[in-house]
Amino acid sequence: MAHVTTQATLRRYGKQVFSGVFASAVTIAVTFAVTLAVALAARTAQAQTRGGTLNFIVTPEPTALVDLATTATNVLKVSGKVTEGLLEYDFKFEPKPSLATSWEISDDSRKYVFHLRHGVKWHDGKPFTSADVAYSIQTLRQVHPRAKTTFANVTDISTPDPYTVVITLSRPAPWLIKAFSSSETPIVPKHIYDGTDVLTNPANNAPIGTGPFRFVKWVRGSYIEYVRNDDYWDKGKPWLDRIVVKVINDPAARTVAFEDGSVDLGGDTPVPLSDLARLKANPKLGIESRGYEFQAGVARIEFNLDNPVLKNPKVRQAIASALDREVLRKVIYYGYATPLASPIIPSSPYHDPAPTPYPFNVEHANALLDEAGYPRKADGTRFALTVDPLPIGDLPARTAAYVKSALARVGIAVTVRSQDLPAYLKRIYTDRDFDFSINGMSNLFDPVVGVARLYTTGNFRRGVPFTNGSHYSNPEIDQLFSRVAEETDESTRKQLFSQIQRILERDLPDINLVSPQYITVYARAVHNHTISPDGVSASFADLWLQR
Repeated sequence: MAHVTTQATLRRYGKQVFSGVFASAVTIAVTFAVTLAVALAARTAQAQTRGGTLNFIVTPEPTALVDLATTATNVLKVSGKVTEGLLEYDFKFEPKPSLATSWEISDDSRKYVFHLRHGVKWHDGKPFTSADVAYSIQTLRQVHPRAKTTFANVTDISTPDPYTVVITLSRPAPWLIKAFSSSETPIVPKHIYDGTDVLTNPANNAPIGTGPFRFVKWVRGSYIEYVRNDDYWDKGKPWLDRIVVKVINDPAARTVAFEDGSVDLGGDTPVPLSDLARLKANPKLGIESRGYEFQAGVARIEFNLDNPVLKNPKVRQAIASALDREVLRKVIYYGYATPLASPIIPSSPYHDPAPTPYPFNVEHANALLDEAGYPRKADGTRFALTVDPLPIGDLPARTAAYVKSALARVGIAVTVRSQDLPAYLKRIYTDRDFDFSINGMSNLFDPVVGVARLYTTGNFRRGVPFTNGSHYSNPEIDQLFSRVAEETDESTRKQLFSQIQRILERDLPDINLVSPQYITVYARAVHNHTISPDGVSASFADLWLQR
């Protein structure tokens, strides 16, 4: 994004003021670009049709309709239709205006100034102001799984006027500008939440936002309905009249719904992978793999290190040695995954490709268990464990079935426990009544946010989902993540992240298995469903139906 220095210590982004000859050249270029953009937009608009209802599938059913206190993907898909962020992002993670029209960042990355959009209203008619932004960020720091890390360096949030927000940091955070999307930092109405228990506020299930769609009703177990916000600040949008979010629990039934046209769109691989080839051959349907750049992450086994058996590192090493990632890639993921041992995905510039120190070796796994003091009993087993797969999609449960089979070969009897998402989250993060779980965690825009929350001591936060569920604590890891969070030199950051990965792969608070490739299935009549890294978690303000 183009920018100039407007002050000695601030860089301004968004609307700019230029002077002199340079300004003339820039003005000509900008005028040409704007003219071309307008022409293209007009041409596109001619092809677009207004109205219609989008039948959008989200599975499992969301536990809330605002992502204020959760990062569950099923919640993210619905929250962004109503609740917006200060910024949006393109596929290169470059920021674009949303509720903020322009912004300034100090040269030392310790001050962020956001200039807000005028005339925006909440869905109940109240004006949107800087007080809402300040309140939202402060609240997110308390209840959101990642915001404690994201805004760890924030020392002050001031609102000098209703349309200006100034965020002051104690230390540099050069990556912070990527953290203001609706899916990461949703802005909620202060007048609705202030003075209440934000976790139980009724607005979490009947949201009031500034976005392109208004919430209508939620019929539990069936559907969620949204209608067009006629007072949306981006005039002319959205194109749709209505969104119906359908809840279909049976995977095979979801495939049939796409084939018979009762569902138009679904993300996060909404159908069994075994059905994708058939859907690809259907001329009325399309497959999209973009739109998961923020969400891209790792499927993993997370140990409860408070468990006396799993606290033994040789037991965890044995479990790692008993698992064949190639089987997972081919059989469980039908090739739609990349095996890895690191918590950082292969597409990241910070990924360390070093092989796991505990490769697949059943003989070695058995020897480690013997050394750990768990010989086989008369029935051939050594001890028993229970695994809790994350109840989102069918892949965690399928992975759990493979893990059960693989560990049986080394004498570990595994019981697979099924439950709904609220029960799972309570068991893992509040009650801590589990042995190990199988889940997936996103890397997000930077491992400082997406990865650190899983391993740093301060992110063992009882009751907060998708944080350090293993209860892992290593002062060296804490220090390295603290250093890399404020490091601006890219080569140094790569070195620090490499050290972090080597230590985690050695300590095994979890076992990283594969990096999945997520798939969106859509009817070809649906246009502009994936126009940003947020994919189907975006607002759908630009989505339209060909009729």
